[in-house]
Amino acid sequence: MTSTAPTSGNAQLKTHLKVTTKTFVLDTSVLLFDHSALSRFEENRVAIPITVLEELDQFKIGNETKNFEARECIRIIDRLSKEQTLHDWIDMDNGQGGKLKIALIKESEHSEANQVFGSKSNDHRILDVALKLQKEDPTTVVTLVTKDINLRLKAKALMLPAEDYKNGQVRDVKLDFTGKTLIEGVDADDIRKLYVQGSTRKVTMLDPHRQNNHYYVLRNGSSSALGYFNESARCIDRIDKEYAYGIKPRNAEQAFALHAIMNPKISLVTICGVAGTGKTLLALAGALEQRNRYDQIILARPIVALSNRDIGFLPGNAEEKINPYMQPLWDNLNFIKSQFGENERKSRVIDELKAQKKITICPLAYIRGRSLTNAIFIIDEAQNLTPHEVKTIITRAGENCKIILTGDVRQIDAPYLDEQSNGLSYVIDRLRGKDLYTHITLEKGERSELANVANLYL
Repeated sequence: MTSTAPTSGNAQLKTHLKVTTKTFVLDTSVLLFDHSALSRFEENRVAIPITVLEELDQFKIGNETKNFEARECIRIIDRLSKEQTLHDWIDMDNGQGGKLKIALIKESEHSEANQVFGSKSNDHRILDVALKLQKEDPTTVVTLVTKDINLRLKAKALMLPAEDYKNGQVRDVKLDFTGKTLIEGVDADDIRKLYVQGSTRKVTMLDPHRQNNHYYVLRNGSSSALGYFNESARCIDRIDKEYAYGIKPRNAEQAFALHAIMNPKISLVTICGVAGTGKTLLALAGALEQRNRYDQIILARPIVALSNRDIGFLPGNAEEKINPYMQPLWDNLNFIKSQFGENERKSRVIDELKAQKKITICPLAYIRGRSLTNAIFIIDEAQNLTPHEVKTIITRAGENCKIILTGDVRQIDAPYLDEQSNGLSYVIDRLRGKDLYTHITLEKGERSELANVANLYL
């Protein structure tokens, strides 16, 4: 029985030839993730299969981030080509000597991918382009770069090197930054003074764990205190479990998260945690408690439609189309409202804010170009955003704007994101310890015992 897998003749030939260049073949998923990927490969060569160019053309119309990325990528390729053809390698103009070309393959040419996998597809055409480039020039190492895990596996099955696009991935691969630290053996008298005075300037008790905008559990035997340290103030503030619009923190982490949400000196907050830890509830309660500080409370969630179908097939206008995806936000708002009687002032305030559009839903696709001033902006399920999308959102912040990102980096629905490449992880990794920013991870589920069992064992 003869094998249909490609032979290793090229690998044998390379043992006699010196490899002088690297060639990276980019998949459509990479360019929709980051249009600047074209210039990220330093002095090496970047090949764009003609199939990728065709797919970019299909994505160029629309208001979503992927549509923007497609348009920008097409513009960059057009600008680089100028009056040249893209059949040959052209200068990338990235200051490092990189080269670019559009790689073609004819229908009449033999398809190794189709032969191996027994079907025709755009992915197989991209694989064939990479294999062809490798055969044409044995002095280069050809690597397929794609966010599509299955395509990487297919490439490796064809003995073709393949890797994920790593720009935008977090540097802390352990993802263990929680925003809080437990310090044992703190002097009992220092804990007592922190309770009595509400703050202390004896910041040496935090050494060697001292970090800017960080939370601490200070403990000595049975006595303990919750604290927050800010480098510019060089002061440890005591954290109390205080109510926010009828919602009281049930554990230390929730108290930390609510403090971050309510802290006027912090403009960006990220809150991570599994389902039921209270991320969205605390964000909404904290926002309502600060309703007089801001003109508007804006709610949003990334829309990852079922089976990747666009929401355009749903009936109604833009708001009606996205309402089903925003229902979890309204559920939390209704829970907060249920803490009060129907005729209580705080219950009526929520209805008034909704009627006056001071609590509103904003599709993330329409954030580009806006300037958010005097607003508190809550983005739920932020782990389904790309790093570029998160940057787009945060750079919309105007005067007196607070942004709260909540999510669970281990529960990602977007097909081309993972724990290390999603926007929420990216923000936590790049901004930890910076002024204006605080992060906290919620660990204990408070929804119900059943939800906790499910999180632990299912």
